[in-house]
Amino acid sequence: MPIKQSELILNPDGSIYHLNLKPEHIATTIIFVGDQDRVEKVTQHFDTIEFTTQKREFKTTTGIFKEKRISVISTGIGPDNIDIVLNELDALVNINLETRTVKKDLTSLNIIRIGTSGSLQKDIPIDSFLLSSHAIDLSGMLQFYQVEGIAHPEIENAFIKHTNWNTKKAHPLIISNDNSLAQKIASDKVYQGITATAGGFYGPQGRVLRLGLQDDNLNTKIDSFNFNGNQITNLEMETSAIYGLSKLLGHKAVSMNAIIANRANGTFSKNPKKIVADLIKYTLQKIVNKND
Repeated sequence: MPIKQSELILNPDGSIYHLNLKPEHIATTIIFVGDQDRVEKVTQHFDTIEFTTQKREFKTTTGIFKEKRISVISTGIGPDNIDIVLNELDALVNINLETRTVKKDLTSLNIIRIGTSGSLQKDIPIDSFLLSSHAIDLSGMLQFYQVEGIAHPEIENAFIKHTNWNTKKAHPLIISNDNSLAQKIASDKVYQGITATAGGFYGPQGRVLRLGLQDDNLNTKIDSFNFNGNQITNLEMETSAIYGLSKLLGHKAVSMNAIIANRANGTFSKNPKKIVADLIKYTLQKIVNKND
């Protein structure tokens, strides 16, 4: 049965609603960045540019880097935007937009996030790279989907007990990265750990301006959580949504973080643009390195 127009919305030119893209516009290897201005920071390294478009905060450029076709997409901030981007990218490759039916043979995308993040552990310094081995979703967005098959109940229950998690909040969900893609991107210069994904920048990440928090000690509890030697290493706003939706839709995903702040030490990078630029160059080289 065809998917209804109200559920799969297309623009008059046949492109997908928010991203303004058609299937031929994207590669199967896609880099996510948050900031639309960061798209060009990645694509300036490309040998050729094939296509570019922008609608709202969603800017996409597709081109060739060392003989590999890559798309770069700005997602904006937060898990709600990732919900839009990943569902629409999946529709581009796995739904026939003319017949509005799911294709028989599905395509798996390789998705690599390049973003900034703050470290929660004293021993993960600013100006370092961190690969998210897992993500813990604190926002609740993923709970609207059937997530039982991708969850890690043992770790989730340990986290709930350790933090005395408020039952009025969404149930925390742990999702792993794609191991094969992570092995390609990782190296001995990259830290690894569990990334916490919050649904906001201030209260959800323990920042206080004029509003009090439901749990003043939550950040300390998150920092001290340890499950069989695995700690929550950093905090940001997209990774769990990328990992969760990718797992559910059959795509491969890994999140690379430029650590520009250390919340435990109260420090911030003196040159955050440089560490982001270095991470971009590192990740691009890893993507095209046939020896990895």
